[in-house]
Amino acid sequence: MTRPPWTDGLRLALTTFTVAPVAGPQRLDRAVAGWAMRLAPAVGALLGLLLGGVLALLAAGLPALVAAALTVGLAALLSRGLHLDGLADTVDALGSYRSRERALEIMKSPEVGPFGVVALVLVLLLQTATLAQLSTRPPLALLAAVAAAVAGGRLAITAACRRGIPAARPGGMGALVAGTVGPVAAAVNAALAAALALPAVPHRPWQGPLTVVIALSATAALRAHLVRRLGGVTGDVLGFLSETATTLITVGLVLF
Repeated sequence: MTRPPWTDGLRLALTTFTVAPVAGPQRLDRAVAGWAMRLAPAVGALLGLLLGGVLALLAAGLPALVAAALTVGLAALLSRGLHLDGLADTVDALGSYRSRERALEIMKSPEVGPFGVVALVLVLLLQTATLAQLSTRPPLALLAAVAAAVAGGRLAITAACRRGIPAARPGGMGALVAGTVGPVAAAVNAALAAALALPAVPHRPWQGPLTVVIALSATAALRAHLVRRLGGVTGDVLGFLSETATTLITVGLVLF
């Protein structure tokens, strides 16, 4: 019996966005890829709940900055550093000020340039500092904050795979997933991510959802620039957008 595409989509989402010991999909096509991109925020929420729980446990016995640094390291490990790699490659390409073709070549290179290094350091420092602040919050607020941040990062990927957004090159991950998500699925995921952030800021339930909306608006503007610059999205662009959204959400949740 042929399995429905959403089951392979879930397997693809788990094996792409985490190191979960799950068998890969039996089939891999755009229908399956579309389901994986729709389910990415849910997988991100589960990963965020795990990371939030780890942060709470570590912060109970370690200084907040140490607990946060270990949690950020664990997040990179559990996602294979995939999005951090995309962040560095994309920033290197943008910082080169080269032609579209040369920028895409830079993104494919395994080397990390100075712009990419600075971007990685800045993002990791911001995530560590903000998680340290979040670690002092009540357990429900802490779990909601980390889950919303990680889910929001994956939601930026879902939004970048909406119909009408092309792939920058004919092959690779970007070509497989570009244009596979409809507007309804993107909107439902956005509403769920915003709802997840409601308990993240004690006594200010509006701040969490507002932060998610602002972060997604900022990444949408960045995505539009990248599509103009590169001609579409790539796997590296999706990683860049994910790390940017996650970082913006954690920053927004600790303001005021």
